[in-house]
Amino acid sequence: MTRETVCVSRRTLLGWVASGAAAWALPAALRAATVGERSLAFVHTHTGESGRITYWAEGDYLADGLAALRRLLRDHYSGDEHAIDVQLLDCLHRVHATLDTTEPFHVISGYRSPETNAALAARSGGIAQRSLHMLGQAIDVRIPGRSLASLRDSALALRAGGVGYYAGPDFVHIDVGRVRRW
Repeated sequence: MTRETVCVSRRTLLGWVASGAAAWALPAALRAATVGERSLAFVHTHTGESGRITYWAEGDYLADGLAALRRLLRDHYSGDEHAIDVQLLDCLHRVHATLDTTEPFHVISGYRSPETNAALAARSGGIAQRSLHMLGQAIDVRIPGRSLASLRDSALALRAGGVGYYAGPDFVHIDVGRVRRW
């Protein structure tokens, strides 16, 4: 098979997926990757806000869902909002699926503005000066009915980024930075 033939085949395949035509002819695994939806449910422990938000459907990230997540996961100290990295959302979706629960994530901290991060770092140890929370790439969560250890282990198994275990404050930190644990 020549390189040109592969390119034509890819273009044809992408055309089918984009148009929806002949989707039945695609292999089941490929069809599954382009159909369906991804939703996440959260309860923010500081604001009391909650919601189940669909952020991806039929192969695309949804602007309305991403905006709703941006609002829900905002800096609860300042009210500042920031885009939440879709890799983090997908990681949370996979973690939730592996834990086989319908319970929402309880959010301790989502996005943090640089000002909030600096204030928290000045008050207590353990707050990174260059925290991925400031980039919308980290979240601190727990799930009712699931142990912190099982939440931590599910996140670690994905090898999608950093995972911190905080038994005392009762949360697991999950980020999409380099793979590491603490």
